[in-house]
Amino acid sequence: MRLKNQIKFDEEDEMPKMNHQSYQSLTPKKGLAEIHTAVLLFGLAGLFGKWVVLSPLIIVLGRVFFASITLALILVLSRQSLKIPPGKNSATLVFLGFILSVHWVAFFQSIQVSTVAVGLLSFSSYPVFTTFLEPFLFKERIIKLNIVFSLFCLLGVFLIIPRFELDDSTFVGVLWGLLASLTFAVLTVLNRKLTLQFPSMLLAFYQDLFATLFLLPFFFVLRPSLDAKNILLLCILGVFCTAGSHTLFIKGMKRVSAQTASFIHFLEPVYGIMFAFLFLHEIPSLRTILGGVIILTGQIFIILRILKERRMDA
Repeated sequence: MRLKNQIKFDEEDEMPKMNHQSYQSLTPKKGLAEIHTAVLLFGLAGLFGKWVVLSPLIIVLGRVFFASITLALILVLSRQSLKIPPGKNSATLVFLGFILSVHWVAFFQSIQVSTVAVGLLSFSSYPVFTTFLEPFLFKERIIKLNIVFSLFCLLGVFLIIPRFELDDSTFVGVLWGLLASLTFAVLTVLNRKLTLQFPSMLLAFYQDLFATLFLLPFFFVLRPSLDAKNILLLCILGVFCTAGSHTLFIKGMKRVSAQTASFIHFLEPVYGIMFAFLFLHEIPSLRTILGGVIILTGQIFIILRILKERRMDA
């Protein structure tokens, strides 16, 4: 799954100022390679829910712990300030750290009770929630066509579920995936305003840090048995699939247009399902594949409409 909650496609602090013609031509190979590598790592992250035989609470704790350390080192070595002005911004970051922890716990819980495909695809319906949250929080007008596309996405989610009963693992997995989707939408919308004031990597560091603090008490409550294998896997998850992928995505966004990056980002569940097939031998059912196609198609139309509206408003 994507390294960071704040992967947005309108990050003004990460994109150079340019006119429309130069914006369209901004697709060098290095930037595309960085974006693709980041999305590959996002998709790979879901497999750790199967590889690490621990509670999702501990998996996420390990993920944000190693990610926050790595991001802190990157910020220090690149001589970027770690300071955030006190006050309202600090309170928002604490809240987002909590939401981030809930988001990733729900995501890994979805994968553990069902499959990587179900977890990734149900989570991928987050534009449905964003469609309604953004107008509500930013007092923007609702794009009516996006409501239609949102219902289209929901159709795909419902198609994945064979039986709407709590003893069905797919149904339970989708419910957890929808919680991950909702919390990711909250993170994305709230981070939209913060990224106008602070670099995304700095926000990622603080949200990982606060998520670590929120989840740390569960380590002493659950007292997990950590062997060298699990610690290594959690380190890889935090360093490469979280901090590393976020860093690559930000670097790629400086060379690639936001629209191009958003389309590459749609490959995350595709890459994740491919990795699950190769390494876990998970073969999604036909209805899961069909539901996934519907969800991703609805996603594309929603993002295209949002990008079009923001270009018109600019």
